Amino acid sequence: MVRPRMFDEEQAVDAAMRVFWASGYEATSTQALCAATGLGRSSIYNTFTSKRALFDLALHRYMEQTSAVQLELIRRDDLPIRERVRRILWNAVEPGPGDPPGCLVINTAVELGPTDPELVELLDRDHAPKLAALAEAIRAAQSAGELAADRDPTALADYVYVVLGGLRVAARRGASPAAQQSVIEAALQAF
Repeated sequence: MVRPRMFDEEQAVDAAMRVFWASGYEATSTQALCAATGLGRSSIYNTFTSKRALFDLALHRYMEQTSAVQLELIRRDDLPIRERVRRILWNAVEPGPGDPPGCLVINTAVELGPTDPELVELLDRDHAPKLAALAEAIRAAQSAGELAADRDPTALADYVYVVLGGLRVAARRGASPAAQQSVIEAALQAF
């Protein structure tokens, strides 16, 4: 007879997500995952089958959460495009309560991307809708006269996400909010 699970898998994935986010895939030990989730080694492997399977679940959860927040913000046509971009970028400076600095997607791309093309493809698929939505929002802002019509919306959207990635890496290495604010102000000059 199989015993029922006595823990919440969703909470375990969330806890593991934060450990991977803070430490990276390779540096995260099974013991660290046990400590974060409150589960024993056998429960982790019986439920998730492997560290990589748990990591994949955690990465998907992270992408779902961050993409939903960014897409909601990008689509807020009640805000000027400059303010939407500022808020997207500021999120790298002031992460949510309890969130590690940086970005699990950026960290993963840097750590595992060079050796895992399938993972890079997954990250690209996650990124594409945000990039397209921001380019469309920029086009709408151009049509409304908010931005000069001679600017390339796709290049501007890409620029925002390159700056965001840089801000997240800077946050991970401990950059001050003041230094990051300066970068954001410089980036907003494009808008």
